[in-house]
Amino acid sequence: MKNGLVLFFGGFAVVGLSAVAVLLGAHNQFAGLTQYKDPVEETLHPAPLTGMADRGRLVYQDLGCVSCHTQQVRRDGFGGDIARQWGVRQSVARDYIRERTVFLGHSRLGPDLRNVGARAYASDEYFYNLLYAPQTVAPGTNMPAYDFLFEVRPIRPGQPSPHALKLTGRAAPPSGHEVVPTPRAAALVAYLRALNDAYEYPEARPFVPEVKKEGGH
Repeated sequence: MKNGLVLFFGGFAVVGLSAVAVLLGAHNQFAGLTQYKDPVEETLHPAPLTGMADRGRLVYQDLGCVSCHTQQVRRDGFGGDIARQWGVRQSVARDYIRERTVFLGHSRLGPDLRNVGARAYASDEYFYNLLYAPQTVAPGTNMPAYDFLFEVRPIRPGQPSPHALKLTGRAAPPSGHEVVPTPRAAALVAYLRALNDAYEYPEARPFVPEVKKEGGH
């Protein structure tokens, strides 16, 4: 019985110490990461989220977007993320130091969004239409509509909203009405447009092994 208790607590101690070692190792490796200063332009990367984009981060979290979208671009050889143009390089730890909440995700029912703000089609109009009526800009998508983030209201005489969505066909509002983004929709779109990790840090460059010349040492 005594030997059993010794073995139990010994095993528990080994597992516990191993876990602590892993956590401390990760902390020592990543906790000290700071913004990278470009040696030529002297700009700092990654830039912090603006107030509007940071509020959009909370909307993204509240809507559970992380359930269907990841925010981590895998390097070549570990998936086709770069070939799909989800990013121009692999994600690295420094990309996330500006984030209060990191939405790595684990399921890709939709595309990875880590660099969605850098894609050619990225615009306020595109994202608003995608949120209100996904099929209008992404036919065949399985993304649900988030039309509750918009207000369908009568057009004020002589004062149509400059932010009203340009919709046609089945997605168009009733005659005399317009679809206008709410502040939550505007914040979410600002967050999506801020997702842009195009800057190449030294640690993000692919490792190229040194090739020794023939006869070299």
